[in-house]
Amino acid sequence: MVCGTSGMASASAKGAMSMGAIETTHLFEVEFEIGNMHMVGNTPYGQRTIATIAGGTFAGARLRGRVLPCGGDWGLFRSDGTLSVDARSCLETDDAALVSVTYSGRWRIAPDLLVRLGDPAQIDRVDPSEYYLRTLLLFETAAERYAWLNDIVAVGNGRRTVKGIAYSVHEVR
Repeated sequence: MVCGTSGMASASAKGAMSMGAIETTHLFEVEFEIGNMHMVGNTPYGQRTIATIAGGTFAGARLRGRVLPCGGDWGLFRSDGTLSVDARSCLETDDAALVSVTYSGRWRIAPDLLVRLGDPAQIDRVDPSEYYLRTLLLFETAAERYAWLNDIVAVGNGRRTVKGIAYSVHEVR
């Protein structure tokens, strides 16, 4: 396969089908409570931090339950200050099904906001529109009633909370 614009223009000229707009539907709201923070330090890849997930809750029209106290986020602050999210956790639905969730993304935040968000007294005074926190979520479960989760991609729009991080999660249709 050859990369370049000439192939794309040629496909359009030959009547290629449009893929259409990406549509989403609300899946759930989730809050991951942050437990211990471990500062690994300045590695060859950037400033590595590991935050354990201490629990939380999630709720939506098709599933709800709690975030189990396991997993964590192996965050990496890049040289430009952006945090690369690399997290894993386990959800337990209110009917006792276990769902593994893996999510990655980006948190672009100005240094002064990072300081304010690190202060519990100031967290609620920082508007989430002042930073960019987006994730891609993938799910895995053996529960037959939630097997549809194994075949979807979801995106999350996040914000910092006093307890941790909350996301509004949407299934990509």
